[in-house]
Amino acid sequence: MLSAGFARLDITPPFGIFMQGYYSERRASGIRDPLYVNAVAYSDGEHTAVTLVLDIIGINQAECDICRDTVAQRTGLPREAVFVACTHTHTGPVVYDSLYQKDPLYNEMLFRRVADAATLAVADLKPATVGIARNTLKDIAFIRRFRMKDGTTRTNPGRRNQNIAAPIGMPDETVQLVRITRENAPEILLVNFQVHPDVIGGTLFSADFPGFVRTSLERVLDNVHCVYFNGAQGDTNHINVNAPTWDSNGGYEHSKHMGRSIAGAVLQVYGKTAAIAGDKVVFAQRTINVPSSRVSAELVRKAEAIIALHEAGRDADIPETGMGVTTLVAEAYTRKRLEHGPDELPLHLCALAFGDIAITGAPGEPFTEIGRSVKAASPFAMTLYCCCANGSEAYYPTRDAYDEGGYEARSSKYRAGVAEAIIEHGNALLRDLKK
Repeated sequence: MLSAGFARLDITPPFGIFMQGYYSERRASGIRDPLYVNAVAYSDGEHTAVTLVLDIIGINQAECDICRDTVAQRTGLPREAVFVACTHTHTGPVVYDSLYQKDPLYNEMLFRRVADAATLAVADLKPATVGIARNTLKDIAFIRRFRMKDGTTRTNPGRRNQNIAAPIGMPDETVQLVRITRENAPEILLVNFQVHPDVIGGTLFSADFPGFVRTSLERVLDNVHCVYFNGAQGDTNHINVNAPTWDSNGGYEHSKHMGRSIAGAVLQVYGKTAAIAGDKVVFAQRTINVPSSRVSAELVRKAEAIIALHEAGRDADIPETGMGVTTLVAEAYTRKRLEHGPDELPLHLCALAFGDIAITGAPGEPFTEIGRSVKAASPFAMTLYCCCANGSEAYYPTRDAYDEGGYEARSSKYRAGVAEAIIEHGNALLRDLKK
């Protein structure tokens, strides 16, 4: 029989720490709302696993391995039984060295706090039954890549841009709910939707709309804990380019609107969940190696020139405008980092399942089609697909996107084919779990 446990702990950092998400320096100056780690433990009496969802933009694979090892040591679970996902909020801290440096003291505290949450969740295990439901939510997630009338591709081309021909792709508007009902203990709701959490901006800590999904449901429903798993969101965001006013596309109130809307879609099906098996707990990890986007020395020298202009505050001298500048800067940093290799990079693909429910994802920002494909091919009754799962390495554009161009493909440190490899091996991993 399945047992499930829950814990939530505050992981809000100190002020002054670097914040991640843009190509400009931001240091945290305050708290708009706290950041949390949400832990859920699952046990069939023989095997136990835990999912940990952090209000962090992402943790790279090296740091995430440390985090998972810390949890494993504290709980006695194998590392493969520890699944770490991040909501990808852009109003959280830097936790690995990139353009801006991590705070080692905060990271030590963070990983210990995550291990505490896992320990508490395991201690909270209670007999449980499981139900699932799906709903559709319109006009919250939007494709952010567009084919322009001149044939080029641009990411975030701007509201009511007259040069837009059409969006490239369709958002995944599926809301997934796992309702875990426990004996003499609060229910646990696992909610899965997919859109980029970059709605608020600024230098105040906030969980962005994932936090409002949780608080909205917990205020409306009695005796309920909610955990939000952000899905494959690499080519989507909250911006409707056809909205009548820019104010309707961002800010704190729009973040609340998004959270309430996702929660509303959950509430519509909350009382109509279908009972499914939730007994057997299994987990696995496989590592795949994919080619890096390393370029020639000549292109690295050109990248260095772009970086020099950007770091001197001379973005106006970069031969692009708007998001095109960010694209060139991001591409330049990627090329510089890979100057001396490697030519191949490892990716950890992880999954766990309890009964007929699987939780898996990609260690970074997968395009919508990755999540859609893995969910469609999954042998499980419901598969929650997550971004920034057990690592945060890059964007994972589909092969077509590399031909089309745009920010995500040009800034990725992987060559074309990475998305298809993630789909292929992700599907195989789930099939192995189902055996």
